[in-house]
Amino acid sequence: MSSTATPVYFELSWAILSSVSLVNVFIGILVVGITDVAGLSLLPIIVSGCGAVANGLCYYAFYGDYRTSNRVVGSVLADVFWLAQEAGLSFYSYQILLRLLRDRQRILFVVVFWIILFGVIVFRMFILVNRAKDIASGGTARQNFISRLHVGFFSGIALVECWSAFFLMRVFAAAHRNSTTVLYRSNIFRELTRSTEVRVASLCVIGVTRAVTYSFQTTPQSATSVAGQLDRFIYTLECMFPVVMM
Repeated sequence: MSSTATPVYFELSWAILSSVSLVNVFIGILVVGITDVAGLSLLPIIVSGCGAVANGLCYYAFYGDYRTSNRVVGSVLADVFWLAQEAGLSFYSYQILLRLLRDRQRILFVVVFWIILFGVIVFRMFILVNRAKDIASGGTARQNFISRLHVGFFSGIALVECWSAFFLMRVFAAAHRNSTTVLYRSNIFRELTRSTEVRVASLCVIGVTRAVTYSFQTTPQSATSVAGQLDRFIYTLECMFPVVMM
């Protein structure tokens, strides 16, 4: 770390993002207590918990004044938990579509989903390794390469979300055709908002936006540009998204 004073934890956005995720965990537990324990209700708790841990570890690895070896471990764990958080969101639509799709459509969806997700995991592992090397060497020589890897990572997330959104919107369109009377009597926008398919499909917008904004990242885990601040804002929406799933 540099000779400058170590910033206070709650003066940084990472602390707020971690707190938001912790609140999501608490809300998720309340929801599970009221309803039944199921994969769809547990997923928001899991991804929010991973986000809370990852954002806290980000402070430890990139801002705290700790031993280099400890910071390397913190960075590695943060990337693992970020992977679980960001890729984990895709499994909400995955679980829904497994129940709705049949025969060839289901096989096609599952095969392509896992192929794309494998690519996402590979990108994250390269990010993990290169970040650890930068921290161990005390420099930022690999930051440009890490930023490009993030573009690939978020592009993969966007692609898997678009793939899921394609099938989800087809399901919604079929439901719309079969319930025209209900939609005619009610507000169409309220019906769209209540639709699980549309809410989950909106995740693809977050993935696409982060793929664009992170390409301008020049410093490790710091929002020092307009694009960096926009990326932090989009990530904030991503952290809050599990509430939409509940």
